[in-house]
Amino acid sequence: MIKSMTGFGRCEVAENNRKFTVEIKSVNHRYLDINIKIPKALSFFETSVRNELKTYISRGKVDVFVSYEDFSEKTSVLRYNRDVAGEYMKYLRQMAEEFQLDDDIRVSTLSRFPEIFTMEEIGVDEEELWKELQRAVVGAAKMFVDTRIAEGEHLKEDLLTKMEGMQRLTDFISERSPQIMDDYRHRLEDKVKELLEGTAIDEGRILTEVTIFADKICVDEEIVRLRSHIETTRATLTEGGAIGRKLDFIAQEMNREANTILSKANDLETSNCCLELKTEIEKVREQIQNIE
Repeated sequence: MIKSMTGFGRCEVAENNRKFTVEIKSVNHRYLDINIKIPKALSFFETSVRNELKTYISRGKVDVFVSYEDFSEKTSVLRYNRDVAGEYMKYLRQMAEEFQLDDDIRVSTLSRFPEIFTMEEIGVDEEELWKELQRAVVGAAKMFVDTRIAEGEHLKEDLLTKMEGMQRLTDFISERSPQIMDDYRHRLEDKVKELLEGTAIDEGRILTEVTIFADKICVDEEIVRLRSHIETTRATLTEGGAIGRKLDFIAQEMNREANTILSKANDLETSNCCLELKTEIEKVREQIQNIE
C-alpha cells in the first residue's frame, strides 16, 4: 500500500479527571517536518511525542496540536513560608529599634509581603501522565495513517490509469516511426523523379538518404527506456511503501526521454502525441508530490 502525504487524525483520552486531545494534520513536503504545539505544562513531553510520531510517519509537513485539561478539584495548595515571615519580622523589628518607630506590625500587614504565602501545584505522576498522553498520540496517529492510506489508494489507481494512457501514447509513437520512414522515402523518390524527368533513379543513393534520415529521427532507444520506466512505475506502485522519492526520480527520467523524442520528431502526429505524453508526465509528477 502507498500513503498520501495529506492526512488528518484526532483522538481524545479522558480519565483520572484529565483530558488530552491530539490533532494531527499534514501536507506534502520533501522531508519529515514535525511542528508540535503543546501546553507549557506538558512541554517536557515534546521529544517523546515527536519520537512516537516518527514510528508512523516518514515524510510530510506535519502539524500536531495537543490540548490538556485538568478537572481535579484541587490542583494546587497554599503554602505558608514560616522562615521567610521570620526574616521579615526580624528586619522590621530591627528597623523599628534603629529608627525609634512604633512596632505596629500586624498579621494582615505581614501577609502582604512577597513569598509569605505561595501557591504550589500538586505534583503529578509523570509516568502516568505520559501513558495517557501517549494513548491520545497513538490514537490520533493511527487515524492519521488510515486517512493517508485511503487517499494513497486513490492516488495509486489514478497513477495506474495514467500509466495505461502513457503506454498507449508510447505505442503510437513506436508504431508511427516506420510509417514516417515510408512516407519520407516516397516523397524523396517523387522529388527525384520530378527533377530527373524520366531518367533512371539511383536506388543506392535513395537508400543512403533514407538511412541518414532514419538515423536522425530514430527514437527506438527512447521508446525502450520509456516503456521500462512505465513498467517500473507500475511495479513500484504495486510494491507500495515510502515510494514518493523513487517515483519522482522515475518521472524526471520519463520527461527527459519525452523531450528527446520531441526534439527528433519530424512528423506532426508524432509531435502532437509527444506533447500529450509530456502533459501526462507532468500530471503524474504533480500527483507523485503527494505520495509519502
